[in-house]
Amino acid sequence: MQIDVVRPWELTAFAVERWAALQAADPALDSPFLSPFWPRAVARAQGGDSRLRVAVLGGLADPKGFIAAKVNAFTAMPAGAPMCDYQGLVAEPGLQIDPRRIAEAFGVGRFDFSQMLEDQALFAPLARGREDSHVIDVSGGYADYEAERKAAGVSALKDTDKKRRKAERDLGPVTFTAFSRSRSDFDQLVAWKQAQWQATGQTDLFADGWPLPLVRSLFASRDPDFGGVLFTLHIGEELAAAQMNLRGGRNIHSWIISHDPKFERYSPGMLLFQDILRWMDDTPYSRLDLGAGTYRFKRELGNVQIGVTHGFIGAPSAAALLRETAYALRKAAEALPLGRMSELPGKAMRRLDLMRGLR
Repeated sequence: MQIDVVRPWELTAFAVERWAALQAADPALDSPFLSPFWPRAVARAQGGDSRLRVAVLGGLADPKGFIAAKVNAFTAMPAGAPMCDYQGLVAEPGLQIDPRRIAEAFGVGRFDFSQMLEDQALFAPLARGREDSHVIDVSGGYADYEAERKAAGVSALKDTDKKRRKAERDLGPVTFTAFSRSRSDFDQLVAWKQAQWQATGQTDLFADGWPLPLVRSLFASRDPDFGGVLFTLHIGEELAAAQMNLRGGRNIHSWIISHDPKFERYSPGMLLFQDILRWMDDTPYSRLDLGAGTYRFKRELGNVQIGVTHGFIGAPSAAALLRETAYALRKAAEALPLGRMSELPGKAMRRLDLMRGLR
């Protein structure tokens, strides 16, 4: 099978249309991160030195599948990592190809993936671990979803109703805004998120480089099919919580979220989630994707779980051997009863991948 590798902006109009059609035909691929517009947005934010490439399976003249990656001298990784929450091949049903051919087409000895859709049979044998990504499906409406969560023994929504009434009694009206165009609220969300990363000892993804320009450009987007959407919650006259999410298809992906710590007792983040879900009743959107992670709110609010995996595609090479060795050390450490010490190799691998993505 022919594989053409092109820069995102070199995709023809026909190829973009074909990619979008293949994605729309498979509900499992309904994520903004898997659309043809995601690598284009990332490439614009990264500027002229962007190393993003798209492998077009079947070639540009007869495209049968698409997958994007950041390509370095010896390795490739997900397009837009660490800001990308899903990876996958958007292709015709039943398309068969040796995944190593994709790595070879990119000109690398190893193609790492971190949140590959688990149900993609091509990559399943290459997975080295998995976790659940949590999705809220409100296709039946918010009332049905609320009843389903109650029947499942989850009290989070009932508790949120109580906190909403308390906030209104104590501080004034709780006001929700969808598709906010407030630049000051957007800037406040960024400041909160940076403060949160600093307080928890995590890498500030917005300190420099391309992630913040990417988020800003998506906030400014007016594209009806893909872009960012800012949701805000005010308590009284003050901004209490905000989310900068991605939208595409019938899916909204929860992406950059934070709140003002001084409103913590009212759980403003949960209030905002609840308002978004109610708002979705009157929109084309039916799923709010919370992404992977073990946070309690994700486990309680999510009523659909999607498996995602991490691993790598390796052709015979030094780069593949190095990754194989790292995974072997990680597996050995995680099998030992050393508590948090057992997690260190995995954390080191994730930290290295994050830095690779930001460069």
